Amino acid sequence: MIGSSTKTLFSVRGLRKVFSSGGKDREVLSSVDLDIYEGECLLIAGANGSGKTLLMRILAGLIEATEGEISFRGQKLGDCKKTLRRSVGLVFQDADTQILGETVEEDIRFGPENLKLPEKEIESRLEETLVKLELAPKRDFTARRLSGGEKRRLAVAGVLAMGCEAIIMDEPFANLDWPGVIQVLKIISGLKKNGNTVVILTHELEKTLAFADRLVILAGGKIRAQGACEAVLDRLEPAWGVRDPRKVYRRVEDCTWL
Repeated sequence: MIGSSTKTLFSVRGLRKVFSSGGKDREVLSSVDLDIYEGECLLIAGANGSGKTLLMRILAGLIEATEGEISFRGQKLGDCKKTLRRSVGLVFQDADTQILGETVEEDIRFGPENLKLPEKEIESRLEETLVKLELAPKRDFTARRLSGGEKRRLAVAGVLAMGCEAIIMDEPFANLDWPGVIQVLKIISGLKKNGNTVVILTHELEKTLAFADRLVILAGGKIRAQGACEAVLDRLEPAWGVRDPRKVYRRVEDCTWL
């Protein structure tokens, strides 16, 4: 469990999101209260349609909430969007949507170049992330011809090269084979050891729960439970659409494919 002295990265209070269409309102997130702490690995679990991706996009400043207060490192989200973009990186479920360069090297360089960093700094960040994400042998490869796991690694390399300290990963194992899953799990393990804040949105607890400091259950647009992993699992309800992996793995510490 995260200690009370840990710094808060995101603070969310009373978040609500409503979409209007054809004169009708549809509430997709309701009364969301959530803190995300610096340096923690937070798992947000929920079935498809629970609101996980929408919550991620709101936290990243890509979509505005209908109601509620969101702060990032003590500042209102709307007042620190530039800092937010440099500090929080997103890895989308479809990694192809994040590929912006023709080659691996060009793709990693894109973010730092867009930030107009000095060329020497860009080169330093490029070399560091190529090594850290084990992409150095692939630096001249066509980015879109990488495997699914390699594309996820490339997406993480790109946000790290921009200097992002927090990474939000949306369904990071979607459409991956076994080797791809292992690659992504190694990334998560490395980020955790490095002290990065990692938020994982997934319904596949059996692959990642061992890395989590805390677990949040999102169902029907509402947070149903949050806290220490064991305690949250003990309160699971079938209607939330999340399976307890301990029925197969017995202990939280065993819930990983790595």
